[in-house]
Amino acid sequence: MELQAVLMAAGGGSRMMDLTYNTPKPMLPVGNKPLMWYPLNLLERVGFEEVIVITTKEVQKMMSTDPKMKLEVKLKMDVVCIPEDTDMGTADSLRHIQRKIKTDILVMSCDLVADDALHEVVDLFRAHNATLAMMMSRAHEFTETVPGQKGKKKTAEQRDFVGVDESGKRLLFMANEADLEEGLSIRKHPRVHIKTGLVDAHLYCLKKHPRVHIKTGLVDAHLYCLKKSVLVPVPDLHILSRDEPQLQLAREYSCWNDHRGDMSDAYHGGRLRCYGMCYRVNTLAAYIEANRLAPKLFEEPPVHPSAVVSERCLIGSDSIIGALCQVADKTSIKRSTIGNSTTVREKVKVTNSIVMHGVTIEEGCNIQGSVICSNAVIGRGADLKYCLVGNGQWIEPEAERTNEVIVGSDQLMEI
Repeated sequence: MELQAVLMAAGGGSRMMDLTYNTPKPMLPVGNKPLMWYPLNLLERVGFEEVIVITTKEVQKMMSTDPKMKLEVKLKMDVVCIPEDTDMGTADSLRHIQRKIKTDILVMSCDLVADDALHEVVDLFRAHNATLAMMMSRAHEFTETVPGQKGKKKTAEQRDFVGVDESGKRLLFMANEADLEEGLSIRKHPRVHIKTGLVDAHLYCLKKHPRVHIKTGLVDAHLYCLKKSVLVPVPDLHILSRDEPQLQLAREYSCWNDHRGDMSDAYHGGRLRCYGMCYRVNTLAAYIEANRLAPKLFEEPPVHPSAVVSERCLIGSDSIIGALCQVADKTSIKRSTIGNSTTVREKVKVTNSIVMHGVTIEEGCNIQGSVICSNAVIGRGADLKYCLVGNGQWIEPEAERTNEVIVGSDQLMEI
């Protein structure tokens, strides 16, 4: 493709801190592959050969030692590290690499799991000569119980409000509920349909020319408007700049320039649209669902060739057993992912669960609907239902835990 690919892989995973406290979000295992492996693999499948990866030194170090990243990712990766103590958004990150950008860009988040629909987004971006094209995902309603949550989770706090025109294809407004303090302010359009069933996938095709003005702050304004404000014609966007020459450039390069040709009436003079389908892994519920979908994404044997699995155990076809695992007699594993180098003793039942790398599950345990983070030890005969066990935690023998988050005291969030 004629675009440059940029992968954003520096986010801290603030919506699932119990998982990301010891493992950065880009390296969380999904189907025993790092989460960032999926967008990188997607880029490979659609023909990209190079990618700029914006990340942290911690993630870069983990990438260099992870077998999946070393052996299965063929892309040439230009890794750019940002300071650990900074909170860079999309615009700040693009500004950080501005000298590396030579053409139009495709920006992706590391938590994106999608099919080959990427081609369709790029094709539409080119066909309409758009300044910006973005992919949206339908908001998923998760039916499974989320570990550690005794009541039903309120999803309203994470809703995106998406305003579109009557055709449903032209994006007019977008904001997350958390960014709205007193309500919505809609103007400059005769009719706006507000949808709460769409989610920003954090996949954007961007023209190179807005990037040229990153130093002036114009891209910040474009992205700010995309996320938090009403998209109106540029003459009304006084927040862009008070300097007339820069404002004139913004008008010329704006997504609100009239569309040339016989499509100008149909698109109301705008170039910004909303396309595509995908899946984002940015909450604990989404992470659990992604692991359950992982066996269906690629045609790979469910049991890794290096795993040692007893013939007297039951492993469902919808489960994954990682490299160097040991699974003993009379064990049942259904709808679950078992991470690399994990040991499962005799008479263990694991159902609807995620067990990360290096975990030890002693004899006679029952684990249902739970997430067990790396290097944890589950004592003999323990019964865990809908629990989240943090990295390196030890569960005492015969323990009975339900709907609990079991982490170290240094991991608890202050309120």
